[in-house]
Amino acid sequence: MLQLHEAIIWLNGWLWGPPMLVLLFGTHLFLTFRLKGIQRYTWLAIKLSFSRDEESQGDVSQFGALTTALAATIGTGNIVGVATAVALGGPGAVLWCWLTGVFGIATKYAEALLSVKYRVQTSDGTMLGGPMYALERGLGQKWLAVIFCICTSIAAFGIGNMVQANSVASLVQESFQISRAYSGLAMTALVAVVILGGVRWIAVTCEALVPFMAIFYVGGCLLILAMNAGHVLPAIQLIFSSAFTPQAAGGGFTGASIMIAARYGIARGLFSNESGLGSAPIVAAAARTRNPVRQALVSSTGTFWDTVVVCAMTGIVIVSSVLRNPALFQGMRGDALTRAAFSQIPYVGTTVLVVGLLTFVFSTILGWSYYGERAMEYLCGKKAIIPYRVAWVMAVYVGSIMTLPLVWDLADAMNALMAIPNLVALILLSKVVVAETQTYLWGGRLDDQGM
Repeated sequence: MLQLHEAIIWLNGWLWGPPMLVLLFGTHLFLTFRLKGIQRYTWLAIKLSFSRDEESQGDVSQFGALTTALAATIGTGNIVGVATAVALGGPGAVLWCWLTGVFGIATKYAEALLSVKYRVQTSDGTMLGGPMYALERGLGQKWLAVIFCICTSIAAFGIGNMVQANSVASLVQESFQISRAYSGLAMTALVAVVILGGVRWIAVTCEALVPFMAIFYVGGCLLILAMNAGHVLPAIQLIFSSAFTPQAAGGGFTGASIMIAARYGIARGLFSNESGLGSAPIVAAAARTRNPVRQALVSSTGTFWDTVVVCAMTGIVIVSSVLRNPALFQGMRGDALTRAAFSQIPYVGTTVLVVGLLTFVFSTILGWSYYGERAMEYLCGKKAIIPYRVAWVMAVYVGSIMTLPLVWDLADAMNALMAIPNLVALILLSKVVVAETQTYLWGGRLDDQGM
């Protein structure tokens, strides 16, 4: 196992080296340019996300698809992922993470558009879509679709299940001295109740849970920023300066080069918002929408809320807290940074963080169960759905009680291997994305029935 872990660490060093950073960030920039700054339609996209296309084909509402995608993306990446990026890459990693979100809006828009454009309807009326169908039907490259689905079905157990369950079980144990076995059993039971009901139960649960969890967590962050008021502006200045200049260790932070800051910022940005990963488009394809562009706009807001708002807020909370009290944070890593930051809130700080992380994790496990299930269905057919769900529920408990450095690193590797075929599809099918955008958005036909 040690040799396997070392091999995966080596693979991650290669996968997440300069070529991958250039491919991922370059795709974000390329699509932003080709779509003439699609980010300028974010306010319109937010308004559309609250509308419903009940007469259109699909399994869930546009808002249901968005909240399910948000449920899968707003998770430990926003809390543990950002903290890990700061610990390993320094304050500058926060800016790279944020920029990944800003430019990633264009990528999230494009992959959702292609997912709806190339989705298929099964004999029982279910809508299926995602990068695998864009690769097969748009590019004629089924072998790439198979690779994407294999990586997705494996990565789901890491990024979307065991890593999530382990994070909350560890935090509950450290904060309230509750055994991982007990918290793991509770999570396992709750997950089983929801996912056995399929995508509609998942969407309904996420529609109710996501707004609550986001407001609850953001409220805690705003309170900490108010307490750190005198250090917020210096924190922002440090984040910007550290992103483009090498930083020596000191002031509660470890030293980091520009490349290290970019590597961890972009990697954790992708882990957080999943723009370019190809996961969120899988549920976007299930949305009731009259044309691909409407759902693409709605899906793009997921990256805005997840990274541009929530991750940036977490990063500023951590950096400003370290500046306020560097001795308290000396030598801390990962989620310990966030836990120490929230402990500044008298009496209820730890509870706010635990409840926030618990809801984030629970919703992420639900959203990713759907992604993995659809990938497995593409590979093996409907007969694989029930066994996959059973394995998924069991993995929640396993993840809760074991230590997971290997799973974290494996998740990073699988994320990269998912992203590569998806990014290839986005680049080669960018003409299709531009044409659809020209027809419905720039052509003023956003309300036309295009499906």
